[in-house]
Amino acid sequence: MATGEGPAPARRLSVTDGVALLVGTVVGVGIFKAPALVAASSGSATDFLLLWGAGALVSLIGALCYAELATTQSDAGGEYSILTRAWGGTVGFLFAWGRLAVIQTGAIAAVAFVFGDYAQELAPLGPFGASVYAAASVTLLTVVNLRGAVTGARTQAVLTGALVLGTAVLAVSALLYGGTPPDPAASGGGATVAGMAMIFVLLTYGGWNEAAYLAGELRDVRRGMVRVLVIGIGAVAALYLTINLAYVSVLGLDRLAGASTVAIDLAGETLGGQAGQVVGLLVALATLSTVNATIFTGARASYALGRDYPRFGFLGRWDGGRDTPGGALLVQGMVALLLIVLGTPARDSFAAMVEFTAPAFWLFLLMTGLALFRFRAMRLPAAFRVPLYPLTPIAFCLACLFMLHASLAHTGIGALFGVLALAAGVPALVWARRLPSGKGARTVRPPA
Repeated sequence: MATGEGPAPARRLSVTDGVALLVGTVVGVGIFKAPALVAASSGSATDFLLLWGAGALVSLIGALCYAELATTQSDAGGEYSILTRAWGGTVGFLFAWGRLAVIQTGAIAAVAFVFGDYAQELAPLGPFGASVYAAASVTLLTVVNLRGAVTGARTQAVLTGALVLGTAVLAVSALLYGGTPPDPAASGGGATVAGMAMIFVLLTYGGWNEAAYLAGELRDVRRGMVRVLVIGIGAVAALYLTINLAYVSVLGLDRLAGASTVAIDLAGETLGGQAGQVVGLLVALATLSTVNATIFTGARASYALGRDYPRFGFLGRWDGGRDTPGGALLVQGMVALLLIVLGTPARDSFAAMVEFTAPAFWLFLLMTGLALFRFRAMRLPAAFRVPLYPLTPIAFCLACLFMLHASLAHTGIGALFGVLALAAGVPALVWARRLPSGKGARTVRPPA
């Protein structure tokens, strides 16, 4: 339990600082891949844009709930600490296992496949070139992070610059486009499959759950947190709606649905073929930004698992000289490479990885949302209270339940493999709690 002793985070962040950090956390490479998959499940351009608006609303509601949870259970373990405090060590362990075996490693593989698609478009390497590029990116960036936290952070700064530049070029090219756009109301074929489309929409909006943890460092958390979330997610929604409007207006829904590298197609149409190649290079570099960030944060979550369970002690080895969790990085990298190999035969490897991760992701997001009711029942103090309680968390939990159903009902065999990988955490938990003889018993306590 927290004792209140020792240094605490200083409340130095303004609303402007919080908005900038939130936008920087949420905006990622999904906007260069997911729109094509959303378009394929949309009946019209109007449906397509409404889905992106709905994604913003769900993200805002979820972020408000996470803000209260973060100020109730303030710990570096994030959701791991929240779930352990609310539901016990078994749920906390399964979440940490799911992060390592399914959610985080699947996300690394998914974004690496996006990099592979764009790199293969620019410099083809044969029929499996995209997978080769994907595996190379994971290997290279894992090695970069093994060299130390400072090296990883500096690499992240450079790659994030490429992400921002690539997004800006796309937006400007669309605004300056002077051609005759195709009919934006043209049908994408078939009825809207809202559940499947929302999986990819909300993947692209992902990251707000990390940004909500700014609550401990805002100057005026009660008023400032709502402003940060509303303004920040509003800014992200405006950016996403603008770019998606450009996609569907310039390319048309049918062509968008069939595109594997939508950024290159959009830039080529608006700025010419050579410009499209340049933008493709920027997007390829930008995808590495997300891969690197996911590797960096994911390894630290796995480190927490190794820290609390001696059987997984190899994950909890911290390299003090380089200030990095070396064991967790190596294991995470190997699992991600295995998923790349397994995902290669799929028609769309990125979509296969999203299907693989979605059920576990939405299950634990639902459990985290329900933890808010648990914390209220326990009368735990919080610096921030979600507005319109209990309607707000009820709406969030219902959205999570809908997405959990959609991730099971509207996805392919990848979802089944994801569920099986998560279920493997049950025997792993039994094994983890059986310490070697002579070690003595150990009680794993919820993080403070």
